[in-house]
Amino acid sequence: MKQQEKHKAGFVNIIGNPNVGKSTLMNAMVGERLSIITKKAQTTRHRILGIVNTDSYQIVFSDTPGIISPAYELQEAMMKFVQSALDDADILIYMVETGEKKLRNEKFFRRINRTDIPVLVLLNKIDKSSQETVMREMAYWREKLPQAEVIPVSALERFNIDKVFDRIVELLPEGPPYFPKDQLTDKTERFFVNESIREKILLHYRKEIPYSVEVETESFKESDRLIRIRAVIMVERDSQKGILIGHKGKGLKRVGSEARKDLEKFFGKKIFLELHVKVNKNWRKDKDKLRRFGYES
Repeated sequence: MKQQEKHKAGFVNIIGNPNVGKSTLMNAMVGERLSIITKKAQTTRHRILGIVNTDSYQIVFSDTPGIISPAYELQEAMMKFVQSALDDADILIYMVETGEKKLRNEKFFRRINRTDIPVLVLLNKIDKSSQETVMREMAYWREKLPQAEVIPVSALERFNIDKVFDRIVELLPEGPPYFPKDQLTDKTERFFVNESIREKILLHYRKEIPYSVEVETESFKESDRLIRIRAVIMVERDSQKGILIGHKGKGLKRVGSEARKDLEKFFGKKIFLELHVKVNKNWRKDKDKLRRFGYES
């Protein structure tokens, strides 16, 4: 009689510089669009868990903010999310792209170099590079992190993603699941509403506006066929409020319309979305306000 395999479970935490493809990778691994994606740095502000379950294992993927040297309290809180990902990882994914030589915060790199857990260095966006460049970059990272496995990938094109996933399953430690087997993420429905709205602002506004914005869902009422949502977009200055709303409210209407369509796909229901804009001065530097918005410090 064949002996039953023991259950495996572990945290697989993804870190790296801004815009290297961490969120694209996690969405590909989980099979759901949990993390918002734009070309702007600091798109991901929180640590977001995506959970993959089978009868024999549970993988808890963790997307994190891009590593920076923090300049104010919000960024310091973001780097604490990265710190926590380094602290509890069972497997660490360090994501890089061609031309990159180091993390923007050297102390995190020293932590990676000293860790005794498995490290996978994923060289991303190889579809944009020549084979010669890829081989040279892989050799560089093997020398830089000799204890790590270096794997070339394209998260966007899903090249080698299955290979990485299979290797993660092999490396997972034995243990019981951390979360219920039907759970997909640790985040609430309101969190995904906030992030969907913030993504549209990142896509459509320039300069300081996207980085001065926080979104808070004040009301989320669900019935069989409809979800009624009231959300407030916080900005730091009156001038930003005017820019965000736009001429005759057109800017805010575009954000609301595009977010609503994405949320209808995500929740599988019709959405009624009501948006308001409020000035909340210097919220990025106010620790009490940061705690209110979920940035624990």
